Amino acid sequence: MCIGEPMEIVSVHGESACCKARNGRTNVDMRLVAAARVGDHVLVFLGAARRILPLDEAADIRDALEALEAVAAGVPLEGFFADLMAREPSLPSHLEAARRKGLKTA
Repeated sequence: MCIGEPMEIVSVHGESACCKARNGRTNVDMRLVAAARVGDHVLVFLGAARRILPLDEAADIRDALEALEAVAAGVPLEGFFADLMAREPSLPSHLEAARRKGLKTA
């Protein structure tokens, strides 16, 4: 399984960039996000940046990855996913419409 990780671009070198990840720096293929610049955050899968991330989304993904690591280590989830704990979970609009119609699949 591949999990995307948000990384911050530190320097750009042609079609690649040095990016800062949670566990250090790594070289990333930037051909799919040629518009990305130093200081931008990108979502990286298998060594390639897939899209530019807004700062708040990059932080949310980092928090989720930290929570997954904590759960894998046996740490309770209290304190993680505060944004989900503060509101009632909701379905995307197309799934909510299907649910209201009584459909089992969207």
